[in-house]
Amino acid sequence: MCAVEVSNSSGVKRKADNHGEKHDKKRPVPPWALGLKSSMEDPALRVEDDDKVVIIKDKYPKARQHYLILPKEDIRNLKSLNAEHIPLLKHMQKKGQELADKSPQCQFRLGYHGIPSMSQVHLHVISQDFDSPCLKTKKHWNSFTSEYFIDSSDVIKQLEEKGSVTVDTGKFEGYLKQALKCHVCKKDFKTMPALKSHILQHAPKKTS
Repeated sequence: MCAVEVSNSSGVKRKADNHGEKHDKKRPVPPWALGLKSSMEDPALRVEDDDKVVIIKDKYPKARQHYLILPKEDIRNLKSLNAEHIPLLKHMQKKGQELADKSPQCQFRLGYHGIPSMSQVHLHVISQDFDSPCLKTKKHWNSFTSEYFIDSSDVIKQLEEKGSVTVDTGKFEGYLKQALKCHVCKKDFKTMPALKSHILQHAPKKTS
């Protein structure tokens, strides 16, 4: 069955065929999970774009600097990736590194959530200060500081070696339940307020 490429008014591309349409009907995406698609079109969030990707500010940032890089091609999640997407992911990583290089005083990580809540693959570019009022729960914390957060280079490596990305759902859900631990000094904490107060000592001073 031949695939056809279509795009919506925002320029987001998707590939569809009869088999793919049937699969989507069996596993519909809930409306709230499509929020990133509308965010890609929001001028208040958009940072830049090119022919392959759109870069936006995270609407609910979990650090002082938190960006999302989204492909214009419709790709639901990591499991939807294959070897043909390697050039795209390398381009996304390059754009993410360019963002990080603009703030040399900060440390950044570039990566993906193993089981993202939102549909459409997106690369997080997030500073490691985690100084944000939107960072509230253990789930938030562990989603960025445990193995639940997969480095961009590791995703690309899996595609290069296997042609696909493997995510063990049970294992990844377990990462979100891990005890609270400082990502720098590895000290344990019982509550999020205590952890958030502690990690400020590791964060660079804010510039006016």
